[in-house]
Parts: sequence; structure tokens; C-alpha cells
Amino acid sequence: MIAKLKNKYTSMPVQVRASLWFLICNFMQKAVAVISTPIFTRLLSTEQYGEYNVFQSWLGIITVIVTLNLSAGVFLQGMVKFDHDSKVYASTMQGLSLALCTGWTVIYFIFRAYFNNLFSLNTTQMCFMLALIWSTAAFQFWSTEQRVNNNYRLLVALTMVVMLAQPALGVVLVLFAQPADKATARILGMVIVNLAAYTWCFFIQMKRGKKFFSKTYWLYALKFNLPLVPHYLSQTVLYSADRIMISRYISDDAAGIYSLAYSVAVIMSMFNTALNQTLGPWVYRKIKERKATDIAGVEYTSMLIIAVANIVLIMLAPEAIAFFAPPEYSAAKWVVPPVALGMFFMFMYDMFAAFQFYFEKSWFIMLASITGAGLNIVLNYLFLSPQRLGFGYVAAGYTTLICYILYAVGHYICMRWVCRKHLDGVRVYDPKILLGVSSAFVAAGLLLTLTYELPVVRFSLVGAVIIVLIIFRKKVIANAKKILALRKEG
Repeated sequence: MIAKLKNKYTSMPVQVRASLWFLICNFMQKAVAVISTPIFTRLLSTEQYGEYNVFQSWLGIITVIVTLNLSAGVFLQGMVKFDHDSKVYASTMQGLSLALCTGWTVIYFIFRAYFNNLFSLNTTQMCFMLALIWSTAAFQFWSTEQRVNNNYRLLVALTMVVMLAQPALGVVLVLFAQPADKATARILGMVIVNLAAYTWCFFIQMKRGKKFFSKTYWLYALKFNLPLVPHYLSQTVLYSADRIMISRYISDDAAGIYSLAYSVAVIMSMFNTALNQTLGPWVYRKIKERKATDIAGVEYTSMLIIAVANIVLIMLAPEAIAFFAPPEYSAAKWVVPPVALGMFFMFMYDMFAAFQFYFEKSWFIMLASITGAGLNIVLNYLFLSPQRLGFGYVAAGYTTLICYILYAVGHYICMRWVCRKHLDGVRVYDPKILLGVSSAFVAAGLLLTLTYELPVVRFSLVGAVIIVLIIFRKKVIANAKKILALRKEG
């Protein structure tokens, strides 16, 4: 049996083996993050955990500003476009990234007091952030080059080492840190591992390309990525703004409780990612073959899978929070439902956005991202600020849900426009089915929150769901196999 599996694996094309290992790596990274959460919630107080998560939120936003996300689309496109000179292109991108990081570091130290007050971080934490930004970018340039060349072994090994070493070192440093420094100690663990594991990526690409500056490549990258910065920044703000604003308007303690709930609910994003990676190639092929009407049935089934998975999480939210953190985090259970509901609408967004990506209508994606991020900030300000409505941190979960719903609706409207323009007006999805499934899902999710104080009722519902799944297990398994088979077709 083992020999047969080994032979089957070795007979796979290198591209398939690489894709398989990259998928395993992605899953393992999220799994380690989930596993380490209960450890750190017990080592850090809610305030310290909130401080760390606010740092992470600012890290995502400032990374886009400092590096312009050069290691994203423009680098991959350049590696293909300039494949005859890829080593030089890679080294000059490393050079541009270092120049940007150095320039922003100088600006930070000139206006240090202003930036520290703006971000509510101290100088040590800001220096750690700049080190993380540069080292992560250096790794991402190198890792993209490995993916382009299907060199997966060293990349997978390095990723595995880093994802295990960061939480392990973080635990040690937090244990020996003073109470006031525990959040900083957690960050320090990330910095040490990043610098030790990723710095050589910069030097290896510089050695191969032997060029720091190229006017041609630097201008190409800047012209390509600068217009996309609002899109990248808006996506990050939509994901991070709530924790930052909770910290600013309420407290780090509230931000910590909210962050835990968000981390638990976002576990469902693994299901989203897995389904999208499976369905993506098949969906694009159907669009290319002008057989878009074949897509709906499969996507409806996927919607139901995502809905059921999120409903189960919402049902078990109190137990999930109790597992991931001590009693002082128990109020986080009230945040799980709206965030889990939001994950469902993010899956719907992917259903619709595939058409925009295929026909290269990225302008709407950017517009939707900016609108969603702006609306999220406005709603958080209205609902969180004590000078306005002051509803508390749970409200941030519902403002995020509203933004994700509108995000999905906006992309549905754009998909209909794309279909009219490029696919002879074909109606891919029935709006009545989409509205019916999503409305029933939202109603069920919100009603389940009323059972959190009624454990007998809630566990009866959990039992009913399990019984239904057992009764229809053959149909569930058949549909799952059907979806997995589409990966081969794609």
C-alpha cells in the first residue's frame, strides 16, 4: 500500500507535487496558529493579548505603505515577463524593498514621537515592526521565485521550521518576561526567528543577480504597484480596522477579547480557501468554454457546505471560546456569530469575483475594497466611539458583517454586468436561491445566539444537526467527492 502511494506520488508532474506541498504548508500554518492560540491566551492577559493583536493589525497596514506590496502581483508578473533576466530582476526588487524600508525607518526616527502616539506603540515595538516588514518581504521575494521554478523542498522545509519556531520561542520569552513586557516578548520571538530564517534570502538573491538598482525594473514595479496600493491597503483595513478602533475607543482588554473571537471564527476561512482552491481552476475553465451555466449547481452545494460548517461553529461558540482561552475571555462568544456569518459572505464574494478576475475587471475590485474599508471605519466610529453610539466591541462584529454582505452584493452586481458584456447576458446564479440560502443562514446564525444561555436547547439542536448529517451522509460524501473531482477537470 505504502509503495503504491509512493509510486503514485513520484509519478506526479513536479507542478502537481509542488502545488500539493504548498497546499499542505498553507494548511499547517493555519493549524499551528490555531493550536498556539490556547497557549498564548493563557500566558497573556486579555489586555496583553489585545496589545499584541493591535500590533499585528498595524503591521498589516504599515507593511503595505512601507513596501507597496512589491512582493505580491508585480513580482510574480515580472519574474514571468523578464524570465530571461529573472535573477537580476529579483535582486533589484530586493534592493528596492530595502531602499523603501530604510527610507521609512529614517522618516520614523525623525518623527518618532508622532508615530508612536499615532499607532499607540512604543519605540521598541516600532523597530521590531520595521524589522519584520523587511525580513518578511525578503522571504516573500525568494519564496515566489521558488514557486515559479517549482522548487518546493527547501521552501516547505523553511516554512515548517519558522511556523514551529515562532510560537515555541514566543512561549519561552513570554514566560520569562515581566508582566508589562509580555506582549513585546511575544513580538520579539517573531522578530528573532524571522531575521534568523529569512535574512539569507536577501543575500542569496543579491548574490545571484549582482545588481541592487535598475532604473528600468524599479520604475516598472513602482508604476505597476502604486495604483494598486489603495486596493491592498483597503483590504488590510477591512480586516484590521475593528481591532485598532476597539483598542483606541474602548481598551486593549476589549481588543483582546474581540481578537480571540475573530481568530476562532476565521478558522472557517480554511474551508473557504480549500473549496476555492479546488473549484477555482474548474470555474475559470467553464468561463473560458462559455459554459458558465454549469457552475451554479456546484457552487450552490459549496455554499451549503460553508453554511453548515459555520452554523456548527456558531452553535459551539461558547465551548470553542472555553477551549481556546480562560474564563476572562468568555464574553468573546458573542462576537463569533457575526464574524462567522461574515466568512460565509466572503465565500460568496469569491463566487462572483472569479468573473471579474477572468475578464480583468480589477477596477471594480479596487473600488469595492475601498468602499468596504471606508464603510467599515465609518460604522465602527459610529458604533464604538463613546461620543457617538458607544455600543461596545461586540458591535464591531456586526459592522464587519454588514460590510461583507454589501461587499458580496456589490460583486454580484458587477458579475451581472460582466456577464451581460462578455457572456451574452447569461444568468449564472438564480438570485432567489442566493437570497434564500443567505437569508436563512443569517437568520439561523442570529437566532442561535439566543440559545447561548440555554444549553439544553442548544445541545438539542447540535444533536439534531448530527442526526441529519448521519441520515444524509451518503449524499454529503457523494457531493464532496464530486467537488474534489473537479480539481482534476480544472
